[in-house]
Order: sequence, then structure tokens, then C-alpha cells
Amino acid sequence: MTTSASLPADPAPPASGGRSVTDRLVEANRQYAARFADPGMDARPVLHVAVVACMDARLDLHKALGLELGDCHTIRNAGGVVTDDTIRSLTISQRALGTRAVILIHHTGCGLESLTEDFRHELEDEVGQRPAWAVEAFRDVDQDVRQSMQRVRTNPFLPHTDDVRGFVFDVHTGLLREIDPAS
Repeated sequence: MTTSASLPADPAPPASGGRSVTDRLVEANRQYAARFADPGMDARPVLHVAVVACMDARLDLHKALGLELGDCHTIRNAGGVVTDDTIRSLTISQRALGTRAVILIHHTGCGLESLTEDFRHELEDEVGQRPAWAVEAFRDVDQDVRQSMQRVRTNPFLPHTDDVRGFVFDVHTGLLREIDPAS
């Protein structure tokens, strides 16, 4: 697993003339590129699957699912919820790049469980403009997975909706728990 420990050392916040986190990441990329060999793949996922998951830093999806580079498309956002932009990505993934299956992964202890749509109003108060997007906060992770599965299965732009499954990843055990869409 790649961790911050594998980045060039400089954990202190940037001071005047100091290196930022972005500088550290760019340096790590230079080191990566020095050893990089083009795998000769195209953009079509080998396993014909798209994974929609939360952006939470505790989820190492490739390791958790036994995936290798090129196996899947990975679409991540706050909560792993199916939004209009997620549908956009899935539509391109299916119609232009050949995916057929969709796996949805939410997780325990998600930050969206502690937010409400009031977050948008707070932003509006602070900056003078309300975001056009919904927070998509939820209280019941299982129900939110069901809602996301339903959004995928009923979307007219997605031609492949027979193999859509949803899971909750336990951040303490690493196990996936499948969610029954009918419960």
C-alpha cells in the first residue's frame, strides 16, 4: 500500500520557501516516471466493470477487490453516491468503453452521515452563492446503497443494468457486506 511514508520526506507544513504537499507529490511522480514502463493497454477495462465508491482515503479499492491496473474503471466521489456526474461517467464507461457490470461501494463511518443539506446553506451564507449540487447526505448507509443501485438500474442512458450490485465496506475489518436491493 502506498502511504505518505513512501513519499519524499518533508512532513512539515510549507513555510516560506518550504515544499508543499503538491511539491512532494510531483517529486514522487518524477520517481515513478523514472521507473515507468508503458503497459500497452487501452482505456477499455479488462474485466468490463465500473466501480463507484466513496473518495474516503481509507479505501484502497484495488487491493480490497484484488484488482490490477487496467481491470476496471473507478469513479469516486463523496459518499460514493450516484449523482448526475456519476451517471455521465458510467454512460461513457458503458457506451464508449465496453463495461457491463457496476459495483457500488459505500463504507462504514462515512463523513456524509454527519452532514445535512444545511451544509449548502452554510456555504451560501459564507460565499454568497448556494452550490447547484446536492450534498447527498444520508443517515442509513444500507438505504443509500439501495438508492444508488436504483438510480443506476433505472437510468435510460445506461444500457447494461442487469449486473449492478451494492456493498458496504467495513473500514475496521476490510470486509464487504452485500446489500439486498429489495430489503
